[in-house]
Amino acid sequence: MLDRIIKIGSIAGLVFLSFSCNDLDDNYQEPQPLVLVPGNFPEFVDSKTNPLTFDGIALGKKLFFDKRLSGNNQVSCATCHQQSLAFSDGFALTKQGISGNALERNSPALINLAWANNGLFWDGGSTNLESQAFAPLAHVDEMHQNLEELLEELNADAAYPKMFEKAFGKIINQADIVKAIAQFERTLISANSRYDKYLRGESGGMMDEEELKGLGLAEQFCFSCHAAPLLTDNLYHNNGIDNDFTDDTELMMRRGRARITNNLEDLGKFRTPTLRNVEKTGPYMHDGRFGTLQEVVEHYNSGVLASPTLDPILNKNGKLGISLSEAEKKQLIAFLKTLTDYQYLNDKQFSE
Repeated sequence: MLDRIIKIGSIAGLVFLSFSCNDLDDNYQEPQPLVLVPGNFPEFVDSKTNPLTFDGIALGKKLFFDKRLSGNNQVSCATCHQQSLAFSDGFALTKQGISGNALERNSPALINLAWANNGLFWDGGSTNLESQAFAPLAHVDEMHQNLEELLEELNADAAYPKMFEKAFGKIINQADIVKAIAQFERTLISANSRYDKYLRGESGGMMDEEELKGLGLAEQFCFSCHAAPLLTDNLYHNNGIDNDFTDDTELMMRRGRARITNNLEDLGKFRTPTLRNVEKTGPYMHDGRFGTLQEVVEHYNSGVLASPTLDPILNKNGKLGISLSEAEKKQLIAFLKTLTDYQYLNDKQFSE
């Protein structure tokens, strides 16, 4: 399938960079695409309040890698979201933040966030990328930056005032800091794994017998929540890793989605992460309790715990979990490894 080129401001809703151009101008350049969306993906719907622009994306990328966004100038967004790990960090509960204390949740990978339209964080505690970005900036164990001091630091930089003016037509301000970061994050599209190339009939899309059998198992047992093509349904599920959600702490992190909704039917439910690049994004689950894909698969095979909010898919006819033979476990993991998008992990447009 052909890629759909996203262009800014076209009637068809496909976005192109807008250059001032003249057909007689020898310096005229063809507009460059901001985002390439593969034909097997859902339509890219740009933000109405923060549409992508070339200058906004460039500014967001610079901010994403800038350690001055933290209170001690030692932690950037990229500290916990490393491109080589599909913008995750490889820790169960990272201690890479400014305080050195372990966080209470695993750092999620940043993949195809333009389609994350049903809440962010593991419990959906943020409604969009712009509001989400404020949380780590302010969190005492993450970046813990005084936003007024950040404005002073960015204004003292030779490049930032001009970049903000070009991107937003205004002086540096808090809202445009997170808007720029959100624009960059919406360009983080991963869609060129071997699995994708197989689906699109492209070169490099060969899958062997074991991987194809694993694909069949994934379609049977996994895709109900990890729905293709994004390999997430952007919903919240209790997948049976716990059956006691008692939590008297101030933040009530064990409650999952119920922490946000105050609905007891949401106890123990967490956002479905994408399976894309899953080989690179461990440890797994909201608290990083499983270090390997083998442990994850074994959980679904023999470790599912019953509770009132357990997803019905994992409790059929009184049988908990998914029964897999040893051969099937290996086949499923072989397929999961075809979801690694090496282009995404190494694409210089996403690098510092």
